Amino acid sequence: MDVSRFRRYMLGCLLLLVSVLGSPTWAAASLDVATLTDQPVSLTAFIALLEDPERGLTLADVQRPDVASRFQTDLPASNALGLGFTRSAYWLRVPLRNSSNTAVQRMLAVENPRISHIQAYLPDGQGGYQAIVTGSDVPASSKVYPNRNFIFPITLVPESEQVIYLRMESSVGLLIPLQLWTPQAYHAHERDDYVGQAWYFGIATAMILFNLMLFVSLRERIYLLYVTFATCTFATLAIKNGLAPDWQLDSVPLNSNTVYYSGTSLALAAMLLFMRRMLGTAQLMPRVDRVLLGLVVLYLLTPIAYAIALPVFSRAAIVLNLATALVVVAVGVAAALKRQRSAYFFLGAFALLMLGGAMTSLRAMGIMPTNLFTVDGLQLGSAMEMLLLAFALADRYNVMRREKARVREQLLLTQQQLVQTLQTSERELEQRVAQRTEELQVLNTKLETLSLTDALTGIANRRHFDDVLTLEWARATRIGSPLALAIMDVDWFKLYNDHYGHPAGDACLRQIAQTLASTVSRSSDLVARYGGEEFVFLAPMTDPAGAQAMARKVVQAVAALNLPHAYSPIGHVTVSVGVVSLEPGADNSMQALLQFADAALYEAKKQGRNRLVPH
Repeated sequence: MDVSRFRRYMLGCLLLLVSVLGSPTWAAASLDVATLTDQPVSLTAFIALLEDPERGLTLADVQRPDVASRFQTDLPASNALGLGFTRSAYWLRVPLRNSSNTAVQRMLAVENPRISHIQAYLPDGQGGYQAIVTGSDVPASSKVYPNRNFIFPITLVPESEQVIYLRMESSVGLLIPLQLWTPQAYHAHERDDYVGQAWYFGIATAMILFNLMLFVSLRERIYLLYVTFATCTFATLAIKNGLAPDWQLDSVPLNSNTVYYSGTSLALAAMLLFMRRMLGTAQLMPRVDRVLLGLVVLYLLTPIAYAIALPVFSRAAIVLNLATALVVVAVGVAAALKRQRSAYFFLGAFALLMLGGAMTSLRAMGIMPTNLFTVDGLQLGSAMEMLLLAFALADRYNVMRREKARVREQLLLTQQQLVQTLQTSERELEQRVAQRTEELQVLNTKLETLSLTDALTGIANRRHFDDVLTLEWARATRIGSPLALAIMDVDWFKLYNDHYGHPAGDACLRQIAQTLASTVSRSSDLVARYGGEEFVFLAPMTDPAGAQAMARKVVQAVAALNLPHAYSPIGHVTVSVGVVSLEPGADNSMQALLQFADAALYEAKKQGRNRLVPH
């Protein structure tokens, strides 16, 4: 052994001895990184863990003997540290040893993109530490190695032992899968990982585009709902897996847990809307449908809560998501029991999605171990769900096509039967034409009379009034005589109707119409129902004084009926009348006649009602 090599060996032994003697209470087995093969090594067995409830400890603090002695070293063997939903920060101390006589490069991998904040303190080879601050709630540009997970390249000097410190905290469940790789093995693993991600997102993109084209072609809203759900799921899983672009939403990174949980809520809301449409719950299970709509509203509101205080609501969010999974499966089973065809496809597709989501959620809560199915369970379930629903929607399209074909056949058969029926009926119709023609002439005469009469009151209707007004105005223009018009309204009639009921209201209108007809008794005059509780009378060759006298008689005659009206200040039914008499001229038109009468009626109401007001 040459002198330099011997010195390095002795120096390494001395450092190891000092480390052991200086802190016997926290010494833990160190991993010899020189022995690493192409397989990764889980560092859980080599980690010492320290909880920092106040989140105030620094690197210098945790290196002090009194604090260093509090590190826990007897951690259970597992692929990852499941610390659950906690507000504490955790320090990890990882001793690594290089027994070889050459420098060794290794990749320290924290394969969980959802850890909010990570502070890594890596030995710089000169007795100090290089500090790296990163995490999902920090812009992705903070990563020292471009990867969807948090990867820290480290170099260990020959024949030495070094300690790496990691500080971690999360606004959601804190799960720490910590592994050590050789660079070559990790690069191969990285390629395989991204190929797997590409498979999923490729399938998702294809399904989204396929169903979008179906929506454009068929204009069926269910395809748009599915595209919305698949797109939200696509975006949410991209964020979950740390694949979202390095963008920020109002200073919040797109890869943050706040955006991830909000995306999950939007995806579930879209899924519930799609399920309602696919299973027809509004018709099949109305009460359950209202529950589903309530869940949709709740999920649309949860992003606000996450933006305000995600650590407070994150555990409740997981419970809500698991409960929703159970509700969705239960609704699918209920629809299947009711022989809803789409329910069978739905159950097969969404059971896989919900199973994958449940496994991912239980892993985040620390209940299930970390493995392929719990890490990528949601992704695997989503991919299977999309494939199965592609068959479901294709089946729906085939059912629609068969139904249209059946309807066309039925329409053709019906058309043939109709032609035969028409041919048979044609002969009968020819025989009845003469008889029907005579009967129709009689009926037309009656209908013409009815078309000019108000069905409720028996007096002229609005149409008849409009025709007579046009004729009388033309005649008054020719002979230069005045034409009088009065418009009257039953006072507080709505209150009368509401209190006494519509049958009593109809009877009241009939009595007023009869009183009006008997009061305005000249053969040349016309009384008509103008609409609702409004009546009019038209008096040719009548000056203002004569028109006012006629209107006054009407007001008095209606009051004399003494029809009780509990909600009238007067105590009985009354009318308000606006009356006008005009002689056609350059300044007076038929429209002006109507406007002046209407304005006078408005003034009569304004002055207290039960009166006439002339223009």
